[in-house]
Amino acid sequence: MSAVFVDTSAIFGLLVPTDATHGRARRAFHHLQASDTRLVTTSYVLVETYALLARRMGPDSVLRFRESFAPLLEVSWIDQRLHESGLDLLVERGWKGLSLVDAVSFVVMKEQRLDEVFAYDRHFEREGFKTL
Repeated sequence: MSAVFVDTSAIFGLLVPTDATHGRARRAFHHLQASDTRLVTTSYVLVETYALLARRMGPDSVLRFRESFAPLLEVSWIDQRLHESGLDLLVERGWKGLSLVDAVSFVVMKEQRLDEVFAYDRHFEREGFKTL
C-alpha cells in the first residue's frame, strides 16, 4: 500500500467548500481513497489545521474535523528530536517563508521516504516533493 503525506492546505481545501482548491482537493481525495492510500500527517499539521478551522470556520468545524476526518490520518507525533530537526532545516534554508510546521513535515517525509504530498503549498514542490 502506498502512502501520501497530507498537509493543512489540502485538508482545508477539502473541508471548506468556498476555498479555491476545494474541487481539486475533493477529486484528489477521492482518488486517494479509491487507491487505498495511507494518509500520513504530523501532530503539528493537526494543530495548524485545528487553529485554521477554528479561526475561519468556527469551533464546531474543529469538532467535525476531529470526529470525521482526523481518524482517517496516520499521525506521526512530533517529539523533541523532530522539532529540533525542523528548526535546523529552517535555519539551513534561511527561513524563506517556511513555517516550522512545513519544515517538520519535510523532515518526517524524508525519514518515512514519502515523496508525494497532498498539498497546495509550493514549499513542498520547492523541497522536491511531488504534489497531487
